[in-house]
Amino acid sequence: MALDGHKYLFVLGGVMSGVGKGIASSSMGLILKERGYEVNLVKIDPYLNVDAGTMNPTEHGEVFVLSSGLETDQDMGNYERFLNRDLGPEDYMTSGMVYQSVINRERALGYNGRFVEAIPHVRDEIIERLEAAASHNGSNVSVIEIGGTVGDFQNALFIEAARVMRLKHPDDVRFVLVSYLPVPNTIGEMKTKPTQSAVRELNSYGVQPDFILARSNDPMDEKRKEKLAIWCNVRPDRIISAPDVESIYDVPLNFEKDNLGDLLLDALSLPKDKPADFSAWNDFVSRIKAGGPEVRIGIVGKYFDTGDFVLSDAYLSVIEALKFSGASIGVKPKIEWLNAKDFQNGEGVEKLGDYDGIIVPGGFGETGIEGKLHAIRYVREHKIPYFGLCYGMQLMVVEYARNVLGLAGAHTVEINPDAEHPVVAMMDAQKEILAKGEYGGTMRLGNYTEHVIPGTIAHSAYGRDEVEERHRHRYEINPAYVEQLKAAGLVFSGTSPDGVLMEIAELPQSVHPFFLGTQAHPELIARPLAPHPLFSAFLAASRAKRGV
Repeated sequence: MALDGHKYLFVLGGVMSGVGKGIASSSMGLILKERGYEVNLVKIDPYLNVDAGTMNPTEHGEVFVLSSGLETDQDMGNYERFLNRDLGPEDYMTSGMVYQSVINRERALGYNGRFVEAIPHVRDEIIERLEAAASHNGSNVSVIEIGGTVGDFQNALFIEAARVMRLKHPDDVRFVLVSYLPVPNTIGEMKTKPTQSAVRELNSYGVQPDFILARSNDPMDEKRKEKLAIWCNVRPDRIISAPDVESIYDVPLNFEKDNLGDLLLDALSLPKDKPADFSAWNDFVSRIKAGGPEVRIGIVGKYFDTGDFVLSDAYLSVIEALKFSGASIGVKPKIEWLNAKDFQNGEGVEKLGDYDGIIVPGGFGETGIEGKLHAIRYVREHKIPYFGLCYGMQLMVVEYARNVLGLAGAHTVEINPDAEHPVVAMMDAQKEILAKGEYGGTMRLGNYTEHVIPGTIAHSAYGRDEVEERHRHRYEINPAYVEQLKAAGLVFSGTSPDGVLMEIAELPQSVHPFFLGTQAHPELIARPLAPHPLFSAFLAASRAKRGV
């Protein structure tokens, strides 16, 4: 059970998704943290998947992996970046998790032979999980984002759980509605009806919002605020204008202009013992805006094209990590998307020469693989800074084996199980797992310790002999080829503590200014106030290539 007096702030969406509930939740978490309160952020996803690990990134955005190894929604990444700390598996919940737990308990006679129903048993499981998260984290306030929109029937049990918590603890539970106020082009007037409808829908569940965060292209005027206050039964000062801003990191600062921090503390009956200190955050935002010399970074991927649209959310953490490191070293990364399929036959690869640095991010499957290999060869031979992430490291090794060692049949067994030279092989621990058809949550996931070899680019960047990085993969550099690769000049600058797994590969700077791949996903632990050193080293090399 949660500690007595623990506060809960539920964040719900209006009639339209994708308007920034995650950023709003992250910002409120940061605001409360800067006032001296311990905060845990919880994401509730109403889908029946047990976790996000089996979802296609083009449909759901990137899979964010926690230090525990749990595969989650990308909003968890924003939560960690804003709070500047790791979150745990107790801070994430899906309908699939909840139902699985209820069914497992029923199978074990945990309900003593009673009928098991959505209400009360599923609802109570949700409440127990929220209370356990609060207790586990030792926090003062839980900010809980319920995914989707208020009208989604999948959300009904989560809203019902929140309603019951408010009924039992009326002084400790508050609701925030994030709703969009459109301005139709043909009318030119900001419309409040969608928000009014959302509030009525929420009222039908027995829930009244205490705050409305009014998302819009432009700041909301007083007339609209007064109208919402009357029709939605919310105090005018608790209707907060949330217009589009230059950067998501401006959002908490913008909220502070409307005194949201003090209003939240008043609503939650929490004392204002500590003045908010946003000096470090303000400094970061200023450096982001100041920019600096531009460096042109190409990301050669495959998860961002769907029809005529580009979905950068598949690589969200990579983008943010570049921003953080760019701000820290005083450059402005200009990110451009390069579809690996465009280089599939090696044609057009010379366009990579226009870039200051190239990243091949993580991924799975064979689509665009030959295109990525052509790209890697080009940047290696033309000494363009290269940074390979997970699959990007594995393919870097495949390319090196083919074109430097002369192993024409070199490949990863993920793509060619019968490869003549399987330089990337399945981890032994994974073979039995996949033989059983167990795909979800079974990869090498979460934090692992890496030993970093002195005298290498990686060691120079990290500045220490051991690091912790997050992982998400089934395949590894085949130990049978490691000595051959080393003899041909490839340096394995990071390994598992026992020396069995090759974690980082690079070429010496005497050969290439920056040609490095990591089996881990360092982008997952990059933070606004703690940029990742490998991203910073990559951008520094890209800046040097540009000569700025």
